[in-house]
Amino acid sequence: MNPQAKLIFTASLLLGTTITISSNHWIMAWAGLEINTLAILPMIAKSHHPRAIEAATKYFLVQAAASALVLFSSMTNAWSTGQWDITQLTNPTSSLILTSAIAMKLGLVPFHFWFPEVLQGSPLMTGLLLSTAMKFPPMTLLFMTSHSLNPIVLSCMAILSAALGGWMGLNQTQIRKILAFSSISHLGWMAIIIAYNPKLTLLNFYLYAMMTAAVFLIMNTANVVKLSTLMTAWAKTPALNATLFLTLLSLAGLPPLTGFLPKWLIIQELTKQDMAAAATIISLLSLLGLFFYLRLAYCATITLPPHTTNHMKQWHINKPVSTSIAILTIISTMLLPMTPMIPPII
Repeated sequence: MNPQAKLIFTASLLLGTTITISSNHWIMAWAGLEINTLAILPMIAKSHHPRAIEAATKYFLVQAAASALVLFSSMTNAWSTGQWDITQLTNPTSSLILTSAIAMKLGLVPFHFWFPEVLQGSPLMTGLLLSTAMKFPPMTLLFMTSHSLNPIVLSCMAILSAALGGWMGLNQTQIRKILAFSSISHLGWMAIIIAYNPKLTLLNFYLYAMMTAAVFLIMNTANVVKLSTLMTAWAKTPALNATLFLTLLSLAGLPPLTGFLPKWLIIQELTKQDMAAAATIISLLSLLGLFFYLRLAYCATITLPPHTTNHMKQWHINKPVSTSIAILTIISTMLLPMTPMIPPII
């Protein structure tokens, strides 16, 4: 992809995201989502590989259907209330349709099937955008309409997402698919609390985005896309792999790392809302995710596998290590002491 085209697509992504998150009118929010979708498609398909073309086609079809549902939901609400304001979503049918549309855009269960396939067919840096930046506009719409959403529907979707994200990730060997199921599992944690404390959902999303960005950037630097190549990556950059180990454990939500911070606050808030059972279930389901994070960390650092791999062992990396990796890994591992300061702000 030539630099001018990349600049245009990146600027379009920024424009679409800005339009969606700053608009009060449903049509403007919908337009921003459409600009985002059209800007990311060439980035997914830029390698011209059949898997990349398939991923771009799946992404386009799913996002177009979700955007149509967003438009249909807003029109239904405007028909019954005369309001096009995003925060004035009062019609129960519109609220249910919007929940389905946003779930489809984010990849929440039961609308999750497209996400692992699309991520698997995309390059690592495009996968990073799909996992973080592309989820920000729908998450903003969810935040703005959180007071109108049905908490029972969201809680069911959240628990199913945590269960399925953990369960389906257990048997994967492709790192991008593992990170896709990790994203689905984390979205469950965000969805379960959105109706009770939307700011906690945003905090969880920001921390998840930073941790995932650190993992993707490390994988991109080490040129690793599957477990068999990750097993031989220690010899190339031991320090980078050690930071990957800590970041993966943080993504799993183990104390005393940053990833435990949003889980701690969400469990506390659910308990305050008399949802101790839901908090217990989603906490236990996160142990499924912990298993495959530990497997990734084990392959990355602790030991080489007992069997020989078919991959040549590389003893150096061709890409320079970016300073952003250092910043993101520090944030991903050392923010837990901030936790007592956050509840008064929220």
